[in-house]
Amino acid sequence: MLLISGFYIALTALLLLALAYMVVRLRLKHKIGLLDGGEKTIAVAMRAQANALETALPVLLLLMVAELNGAYAAFLHVCGIGFLLSRVLHAWGFNQAAGGMHFGRYYGTLLTWIVLLALIVRVLWLSVGGVLGG
Repeated sequence: MLLISGFYIALTALLLLALAYMVVRLRLKHKIGLLDGGEKTIAVAMRAQANALETALPVLLLLMVAELNGAYAAFLHVCGIGFLLSRVLHAWGFNQAAGGMHFGRYYGTLLTWIVLLALIVRVLWLSVGGVLGG
């Protein structure tokens, strides 16, 4: 069972739903049904949503593999919480600055990369150790 990663997958899906809602709300407000219609606020909201999705896939897959391979629960929770915080921070900063520079965007990206790298290293360690030790 994937109890820990399942929890963070569900929370990430909730975040993605909230970001999708922001896009839909702006499309309704500006009466734009497809793409961004040249409206920068919609383009920014779409990129915030897409960026979260682009990073979610590798992070959540690695989180699952780490859990299946026996990574410590504390490590999985630190990565899961760190990832969610990073994506909320990034989306907030990205939308606040309309796609420009913002500390939320910068630190959200940095934290995402730290979590991703930690998961990559842990999964490689567990996988190589499993192959060599088993």
